[in-house]
Amino acid sequence: MKMTQKIEIDVVTIFPEMFEAITKYGVLSRAIKNDIISFHAHNLRDYTKDKHKITDLYAYGGGPGMVMKPEPFFEFYDNYIKTRNKKPYVILTSPQGKTFDSNEAERLSKQKNLVFFCGRYEGIDERVMTLVDEEFSIGDFVVTGGELPSMIMIDAICRFVPGVVGDVESVKNDSFYNSLLDHPHYTKPREYRGLRVPEVLLSGNHEKIEEYRKRESIIRTIIKRPDLFIKHELNDFEKKVIVNIIRELILNEK
Repeated sequence: MKMTQKIEIDVVTIFPEMFEAITKYGVLSRAIKNDIISFHAHNLRDYTKDKHKITDLYAYGGGPGMVMKPEPFFEFYDNYIKTRNKKPYVILTSPQGKTFDSNEAERLSKQKNLVFFCGRYEGIDERVMTLVDEEFSIGDFVVTGGELPSMIMIDAICRFVPGVVGDVESVKNDSFYNSLLDHPHYTKPREYRGLRVPEVLLSGNHEKIEEYRKRESIIRTIIKRPDLFIKHELNDFEKKVIVNIIRELILNEK
C-alpha cells in the first residue's frame, strides 16, 4: 500500500480557537481525520512563566502600541525540539515578508513540519526573527494579527498535499497553478434568466471542450491579470489556441 505524504502544521497564537474555522470544516477537517495532516494550535500564553501569562509589553524607546515578548516564542521553539527531536520550519506572516503565491504554497507543501508564528499589536520582538525561516505577506495591507494570513496560507499549502483534495486535477486546474486564471464553470440548469450554458460544454466533444476552456483561461488572464500572462511560458497547445483566437478576430473584422 502506497504511503501518503503527511505534513505536520503547528500555529503559535494567543487566539488558538480562531483556527477551528479551518480545522473543523471542509477538506482540511477531513484531511486531519484521515491523518494526512497533523494540526495543533498552541496558546502562546502556555509558554509564559509569569503568573499573569503576559505576552506583550511596551516597546523600548517609546511609541504607540505593544510588542510581543520574545520569551514565549523561544520557549515554544525549545519545547518543540525537545519533544519532537527535530527543528520546525518556522514561518512568520508580516507585511514586510515576500508575497505568498501558488508557487510558494506548492513548495511549502513539501515541508514535513511547518510552524506559523502569529504576531499581534505592533509586531514581535526582533530577536524572534532568529527562529524564523521565512517571512511572508499575503498582500500590501495590514490586518490585526497573523492568524487570518496564516489560515489562508495553511489552506493554500494543504491543497497541494496528496490526498487532501480528492481530485488532483481540480488542484491542477485552479487559477494560478500554471500562472493562468481558471476558466468559467457552469452547472444545471442549461438556461437561467436568459443566460445559457455555452453549447460546446454540452457537446460531449472533449477535445473541443478542452480547447474552449483553455481559450477562456487565456483570455481571462490577458484581460484581468496581464502581468501573469506575460510571465507565463506557453506550451504548444496554448500557442495553437492563441493562433485560433487571432484568426477568429481577423475573420470577424472582414
